Amino acid sequence: MNVGRGMIDEQKIERDGIIEEISFQGHGCAICTASTSMMTESVKGKTVEEAKELFEVFHEMLTGVAEEQGVELGKLQVFEGVREYPVRVKCATLAWHTLNAAMEGDEESVTTE
Repeated sequence: MNVGRGMIDEQKIERDGIIEEISFQGHGCAICTASTSMMTESVKGKTVEEAKELFEVFHEMLTGVAEEQGVELGKLQVFEGVREYPVRVKCATLAWHTLNAAMEGDEESVTTE
């Protein structure tokens, strides 16, 4: 599965550290699409650091690395069941990895392959 980069308005992030605009272009399965949609809603209005922390907690929830994260995931908690299907974890985290790459300034496309 190939997906295009997540697009974040870099100037607004540089100016005040807040993700004011975020959009995503790509294609994938229903889990990927739902996770992407909820991700964009969840990080809009947050700082880059808050978004990075949310990425880490979300990823840990799906990989089972951390039993208790201590960070409220809200609606994102619905993806916890994906952990039971390891091959689908890639679907749920692809957009999150793309967002993380965009925040790090990586301009390459992100892929699960």
